[in-house]
Amino acid sequence: MMKVNSTKELGTFSDVKANQLALMHYTKTACGVDFLLNTADSTEKAPWFYLEKRYMTDFFEFYFFRKAEGYMLLNGERIDLHDGMLLIISPYQQQEWHTGKGTPEYTFLIFQEEFIANFLRDQYFMYRLLYCYQNDKPTYFDMTEEEAQPFLNLLKDMKVELRNPVADSYQMILAFLYEFLLKLNRLYARRFNLPFAPPQNNYAYQYKQLLERHITESNRVNDYADMMHLSRVTLNQYVQRQFGVSASHLLKQRLLQEVKQRLLFTDDSIKEIAFQLHFSEPNHLARFFKEQTGKTLTEFLKEMKPQG
Repeated sequence: MMKVNSTKELGTFSDVKANQLALMHYTKTACGVDFLLNTADSTEKAPWFYLEKRYMTDFFEFYFFRKAEGYMLLNGERIDLHDGMLLIISPYQQQEWHTGKGTPEYTFLIFQEEFIANFLRDQYFMYRLLYCYQNDKPTYFDMTEEEAQPFLNLLKDMKVELRNPVADSYQMILAFLYEFLLKLNRLYARRFNLPFAPPQNNYAYQYKQLLERHITESNRVNDYADMMHLSRVTLNQYVQRQFGVSASHLLKQRLLQEVKQRLLFTDDSIKEIAFQLHFSEPNHLARFFKEQTGKTLTEFLKEMKPQG
C-alpha cells in the first residue's frame, strides 16, 4: 500500500540501518485506488503497518480498533493498545508498533493532506482540527460502539466510492471526509474539554504550523513572533484565546515531544540532542525534561522499555 523510503536514500526497510528512520510515502498505485485516500478493514487487508520497525508516514492515519493488544511508541510516548480505542497519527510522527501475539482487528482511514487541501484552499485546515499535530492531549481515546458507528458509516460510504468510482466520486468522498473530520473534532473537544470558540484570525494556527516546521531550529517564542511580524504579547493573546494555553506552553510541549523522539528513535547522546535543539548545556535539557514530565531522562527511558 505504501512506497517505503529511507529518509537518507531510496530503498526498502532492509536498506535502512538501525539508526536511520524509514519514511513511508503514500502512493495511489500501491494502494490500488485513484485517490490520495484509502479506507479498509483488517479482514480485507493484512496489517500494513510495520511491526517492530521505526518509521514515519507522510499521511494522516486513523485506526478504530475492535481488538488490539501490545503497545506502540508514538512521538516519544508509549501507548498501550486495547479493544475499543481510536488512534490518530499525524504525518511525520515517529512510530514503532509492538502488537503482541494477537492479530489486531481494526478499520483504518489514511489520506494525504493534499487530498482535502486542494479542495478547501485553506492551508490551516488540518491545524484547526484539535487532534491533529496535538502535543498536549492524547490523540487516542476509547469510543463506545454507539460513538464509533457514525464514523464507521462514513468510512463505508467512502469505501463504496473508492471501489466503484464514477464522475463525482471525488466530490462525494471529500464530503464524507469533511463531515468525518469535523464531527470527530467536536467529539474530541468535548472529550478533553478544549476551547471551541470560532477563530477571530489564523495567527494561532499559523503558530502551530511554524512550530511543526521550525522546532529544531528555534526554541524561543520571540523567534516565532518575529516570523509572524507580531509582538510576543500579541501572539500569546491569540494563542491563549484559541487554545486556552500560552504560546510558551505550546512551544514547550512541542519541544518536549522532539526530545522524546530523539531519545527513543536515535542513538544520539544527551549532549548531542541538547546541541541539536539549542540547549546551552546538557544539564539544561535534563532540567527542562524533569520540569515538564516529573521524570529524569533515565526514568523515562526505563519506562519506555518493553515490559518483560
